[in-house]
Parts: sequence; C-alpha cells; structure tokens
Amino acid sequence: MKNLHRFIEHTNLKPTITGKEVDQLVKEAIDNQFIGVCVPPFWVKRASREIGTADVQLVTVIGFPLGYNMTEVKMEEMKLAIRDGADELDLVMNVSAFKDGMPWPKIEFAKSSKLCHEEGKMLKVIIETAFLSDEEIVAACKLCNDAGVDFVKTSTGFAPEGAKVEHIKLMRSVLPSSVGIKASGGIKTYEQSVALINAGADRLGTSSGVGIMKEAQ
Repeated sequence: MKNLHRFIEHTNLKPTITGKEVDQLVKEAIDNQFIGVCVPPFWVKRASREIGTADVQLVTVIGFPLGYNMTEVKMEEMKLAIRDGADELDLVMNVSAFKDGMPWPKIEFAKSSKLCHEEGKMLKVIIETAFLSDEEIVAACKLCNDAGVDFVKTSTGFAPEGAKVEHIKLMRSVLPSSVGIKASGGIKTYEQSVALINAGADRLGTSSGVGIMKEAQ
C-alpha cells in the first residue's frame, strides 16, 4: 500500500520502557518516515528532544490505561504533556462513567478538546472497544463528535482485545469524515494494517511498525 508509513504511529507504552528504547523508537520513526511516535507521559520531554525538527508528531496518553481518573487530574496531565512537547494527546474515556449513563464523559471530552485546541494540539479519545457493545461504540463515537474530538481510537492495548475491522467499519459509519479513526491494539502484520485502513482507519497505533514496513516491501 502506497504511503502506509504515513498511517503509522510508532508506539511503545510498555511499563518497562527505558530512555534508550525511547531514543530507538524515535530513530526508527524518523528513518521510516512514520507519522508519529507514541510514548508514556514521563518520556515526552526526552522524545521531543530526540525528534528535534523532524516531521514526526509526538503523541502521549492521558488517564492511561483505565481512564477513570478525575477529569481535573487528566487536564493537569494534558497541560504537563503539552508543556513537555506533545503534539497529540490520546485520552482514555471513563468507561465506568459511560456505562453508568452519566454525562461525565461528554463534559470531559469537551473540556479536553477546548484545552487541546487552544494550545494548537490534537485530541484523540480511546473508547476501549473491547469493553463496549456495538450500540455503545456508536453512542461513544457520537459523544466524541459532539464534543469536538479530532480522532476516536479503538484501544489502549491493555484490554483483552484490540482493533477489529468490524469495529472500524462501524465507527466510520457514524463518524463524519472530519473525525479521524485510530486503530490500535494487536496490530502486528501488513495484512492487518491494510484491512484496517480499507475499513476506514486513518491512523495505526502499533509497536510493530518496522516489521510491517519490511513486510510491505
């Protein structure tokens, strides 16, 4: 697939990630011309320094991996990540509040969108599709769209299942073209990557980016 590399966010969110691994991640992203790198908040400042002026977006996670932090905590995380050089913030939805039928997630998304957009940054919301029914996926996508979110993302990679083609198709059917979809979780092969993109994914969050590009060649 042409320009596959521009769909890939090269990701390492392992609990054991080291500074050397962050440096390697950034180097691989630059060498392969990936669209971005995704690192834990602790490593954003180092990754920003390593990226320098390269055309690579710096992505980090907020409220990771369970999402049920208080909104005020998530907002503070965002401010610190932006201060340290993050370009895009992947916010984990409060699935607990969503399942309870509370308006909390939509309010949180709107506050987060406002913060990010005022700083010229991009907000992605991780809805964790593994924990949702099809009807709930549709409802979560609509909340994200109404709140001005830039991307809806499938998974943290810490849930029982990651990105599925059928979920991407479902999400694309309800989201306008102005809202992107990031498939993440368990993406390991070229075949998987192409299937997810063909289903409607605009980004792929994967730790297997280098291997996928070798397969593609």
